[in-house]
Amino acid sequence: MPTDRPQPAFVLVRPQMGENIGAAARAMWNFGLDRMRIVAPRDGWPNPNAVAMASGAGRLLDEAVLCADVPAALEEYHYVLATTARARGLTKPIVSPERAMQIAAEKIAGGEKVAVLFGPERAGLENDDISRANAIINVPVNPEFASLNLAQCVLLTAYEWQRAQGEVTPERVDMAKTDWAEQIEIEKLSVHYEDRLGEAGFFFPEAKAEGMKINLRNMWSRMPLTRADVQMLHGVMRQMVRWKNR
Repeated sequence: MPTDRPQPAFVLVRPQMGENIGAAARAMWNFGLDRMRIVAPRDGWPNPNAVAMASGAGRLLDEAVLCADVPAALEEYHYVLATTARARGLTKPIVSPERAMQIAAEKIAGGEKVAVLFGPERAGLENDDISRANAIINVPVNPEFASLNLAQCVLLTAYEWQRAQGEVTPERVDMAKTDWAEQIEIEKLSVHYEDRLGEAGFFFPEAKAEGMKINLRNMWSRMPLTRADVQMLHGVMRQMVRWKNR
């Protein structure tokens, strides 16, 4: 059964190849989306090539709703977005994928049902399809090569949906069996290096010594050191001292 997670439905209009339907299902499931509708697939349905390409997302294909035409696919939806590389001469709002999925999230949060139309591989959606949409999703691609593969377009839109949910972390660090070093650990590392470098005559001439020590402390504080890093740097200095004293 489909998940209970609120989400838009992705409607594949007259897809031509089973492989592309399977790849689209895989792209959807990459981002937790599982509402697929398929309108008049060229090679019939079900399609074994779609199952083979879905690679773990076959459940979406089993639960996909097969529709005879676009009006049938959209009859229960309140707001419809159509993906196309060209505006097609129709007067409609044209939005980026990012903005489209923000709108979709707002509509769904308000209790509306949202669908996104994706056209067939050869020529995309026809004007008759697009005329049924409330807005157009236009991907800012290279104008000299504007055609996107069906699964690519689905993947891009699904990713923007996840971003609209606030589920994409812009940056993170995966800690490999360690924690960030605490200030006291950085301070002890700084003292260790300052003492050993002082013994080695590094802080010379004396008039510049204090400034050199400040620069060294500032360098340690700038570095995002883990406890493992601190332990290694202590070890480096201890080994250098042992080597010198051989």
